[in-house]
Amino acid sequence: MKVGLLGGTFDPPHLGHLIIAEHVCEMMGLDEIWFIPSHVPPHKQESSISADDRLVMVEKAVESNPHFFVSSIELERKGKSYTLDTIKELDAQFPSYNFCFIIGGDMVDYLDRWYRIEELKRLVQFVGVGRGGSSNAADGVTMVDIPRIDISSSMIRERLSNKQSVRYLVADQVNDYIKENALYAPES
Repeated sequence: MKVGLLGGTFDPPHLGHLIIAEHVCEMMGLDEIWFIPSHVPPHKQESSISADDRLVMVEKAVESNPHFFVSSIELERKGKSYTLDTIKELDAQFPSYNFCFIIGGDMVDYLDRWYRIEELKRLVQFVGVGRGGSSNAADGVTMVDIPRIDISSSMIRERLSNKQSVRYLVADQVNDYIKENALYAPES
């Protein structure tokens, strides 16, 4: 089984995440893509939305694709979400699976700064997706071109805080969940 892992805060998950997953799955000949919401990513601030809400939104975002699944492995572990720990745990749980880890082109340029990167590169193949702002050249990274979609979670949060629509930027089920739970509502 060949599985692509797509980690992130998914705060919120958006169509760009789904496009990345679909293209990498197809281009790399993968059987599945597992979305892995992080508890506390080492390179970002903690989310203002609960881990439970982010998990539910990712589940809703991927539910219509039979090749997409969600793993709560990092949310269950708590603390900082180091990719090395996740890969070691997944390798132990699924020894016959072949994992690759999907990163945005912007992260390719910073891969050498990741926690214990040389050890990590021995354990997992990295797949970088072509996005603006990256040299797209890093040792040990297979690059996959994807359509350029300028959607980001921060842009979506900003639109929501300004009471603007995010329809067609997130899956309908995610948009409904955000509205039903008043997530990202502007501060009063």
